[in-house]
Amino acid sequence: MQSAFARSMQALGRPLGSAAASSRQLRAGQSTLPYICARCLHATRINNIKSRAPKTRDRGPPSKEDTQTDFAALDVLGNTPPPATGIDATTDYGFAFSNNTKLSGSGVLIVGGEVFKWRPWLRPERPEGGDRGGSTLTGKLLNSKGQWEPSLELKPWGLLEVVWPKPDLLIIGTGPSIVPVSPATRKLINDLGIRIEVQDTRNAASQYNLLATERGIEQIAAALIPVGWKEQR
Repeated sequence: MQSAFARSMQALGRPLGSAAASSRQLRAGQSTLPYICARCLHATRINNIKSRAPKTRDRGPPSKEDTQTDFAALDVLGNTPPPATGIDATTDYGFAFSNNTKLSGSGVLIVGGEVFKWRPWLRPERPEGGDRGGSTLTGKLLNSKGQWEPSLELKPWGLLEVVWPKPDLLIIGTGPSIVPVSPATRKLINDLGIRIEVQDTRNAASQYNLLATERGIEQIAAALIPVGWKEQR
């Protein structure tokens, strides 16, 4: 038995003496197979293998086949006219529309492609006016929990109650940053059969332009507060 073990170790190029010393270091029941495999394993680092640069970037003459893809034709909305009340720009004080009209010192409520001045922060005891700055774009739109909840005293959603057909989706722009809408406001609008989506005003304007083009102005409405809105402390 010992002579057979000696011959196997000599065949691996390892002297018998060193094999005997190593065998004494092995715990009971441990096999020498992992050591033999480790001696035979060779590996090459992948990061040392670099792809060769192409000799030339010439791809031949341009193809004249009719099967070439015209990526401009993939724009399914390319021939769809944008809504006349599309929002071209949002400013600190108002909005500019694609029909070359501008509105300053007020928010907007867009329903059925029509634009209405909208100041949901007004109170009966505090009439506000003016065009730029001042108290025009200051007031309270947040409740005690920090949720966006316009006062119902002047019925800010009265237009949505009387319009027909009602829009499927109302996009709310809450000013310079997104603010969660109160459950009471959400329920009031949902009870009219209208879904809502809440974003900051800049993203809400972009979303309105896209969806009004895709689905039509009858399906999408928007209620936007100017970007320069400041909540009164």
